[in-house]
Amino acid sequence: MTTPSRAPVLQVQDLSFAYPDQPALAARWSARVPAGITLLHGDTGSGKSTLLRLLAGTQTVDGRLTLGGVCFDADPLAYRRMVFWHEPGTDAFDQLTPRALASAACADSDRLDEAAWQRHAEGFGLMPHLHKALYMLSTGSRRKAMLAAALASGCALTLLDEPAGALDAASIAYLWKALDACALPPDRAIVVASSERLDALPLAATIELPLR
Repeated sequence: MTTPSRAPVLQVQDLSFAYPDQPALAARWSARVPAGITLLHGDTGSGKSTLLRLLAGTQTVDGRLTLGGVCFDADPLAYRRMVFWHEPGTDAFDQLTPRALASAACADSDRLDEAAWQRHAEGFGLMPHLHKALYMLSTGSRRKAMLAAALASGCALTLLDEPAGALDAASIAYLWKALDACALPPDRAIVVASSERLDALPLAATIELPLR
């Protein structure tokens, strides 16, 4: 991981993980994820999604995760309330409209910024689709609805897995601009997993897979 220049929001200590009969993704790996945007970079199949699940606390982890002063081992529910993470392609919200999705996806943290959500929905061109359930939308529009919720969530840690996937060029441009603005608070870290380098984003740090 590149050395961050900003104070850490998330601290990872001695994280170890391996699937059965597979090489270890992490072996006593430690990192300090700062405020701002951190790129999680690796080829397809390198373990980016798995590492996001580990950081989110949704997959069993051997190691210590501390987010905003909250240790996962001591209070996993409080830790998860500070994280925005939903699996790409999940059908859990299929019956909801984009607005209802935002409320449901941010229910645990209870920090949804309504004005920010409206701004992001407009920026992604979702306004003609706000009355529709997600199952009625294209893959790209579903992705935009989740991104609008993520950006407006206000969570201390926001985890995005290949967020530009299935987006049109205008929406990608808006996403980069919105991420830049959302990463300004000193208590918010956004980790973007991508197989691309994302030169359009001002990065606070980079995590390279495989982990060293």
